[in-house]
Amino acid sequence: MSSDMSSFQPKGAEREVQFLGSAAIDAAPVAYVVVLAAVVTTLSFVPLSVALASGGSFPMSQGVYALVGMVLGSIAGAVACGIGTMVGVLFAPHTAGVWPLTVYTAICAGFAAGCFSTEKRRFWWIPVGLWGLASLALFMGRARYVVGISPRTVVLGTFVDWSSLLLLLSPLRPQIGRWLRSERLDRVALGLGLGTYVAFGFAHTCGCAISFYMFNWAEEVWLILIPLIPVEFAARSAVGAVIGVGVLSGLRAIGLVKPGYALY
Repeated sequence: MSSDMSSFQPKGAEREVQFLGSAAIDAAPVAYVVVLAAVVTTLSFVPLSVALASGGSFPMSQGVYALVGMVLGSIAGAVACGIGTMVGVLFAPHTAGVWPLTVYTAICAGFAAGCFSTEKRRFWWIPVGLWGLASLALFMGRARYVVGISPRTVVLGTFVDWSSLLLLLSPLRPQIGRWLRSERLDRVALGLGLGTYVAFGFAHTCGCAISFYMFNWAEEVWLILIPLIPVEFAARSAVGAVIGVGVLSGLRAIGLVKPGYALY
């Protein structure tokens, strides 16, 4: 019996298994969305750093927003990040900050992370980039011409914002998508780290365009934030890379059916 089984050769063309048996959000099974939203909620309880601009602290969940978008795709990723963050706001207010901005930032990051694809929806990065540029112009323009922040301080204080948008609009964007599909885990980690930086940088730009209108930070606050914000972004990227490599390796190993717009 064992020899017969070992010599068995299947006949016919190879078939691709597709997920058809359950409800889905933009080709991502609802069960996947629920699980990843729960991950976002859980990590919302863990503070990483103090958010000086608006009070409170930012949570570890910000490091996985991009991962959620990469696994589920833009729309389902935005839904999972938004729902998970809203629940986190209710049960972990110590990391919520200004909660509407926190939810908005999560949605933006999850959506942008799904735009690194080189195959499906490969032009979705265009409206994302335009929205980011408009937000950046509003943020920097108000800082310089309304509040009177010096040009040097504005440029240095928005470094993570304009650099992430430049990377989003550059050839690095599709390269991140290719790294995520690589069999080499070092390249997957690189894609996760840079993808987290770019996606959250876009979201940070969108959020700051609103929060600066609300708070109008003085130049002294900008000078404090200039050396801190890149460190915070590095922490988010490290979280995204470390957790993401484990998640993507596990998904590949157990062979779960991929969502329709997954990037890994």
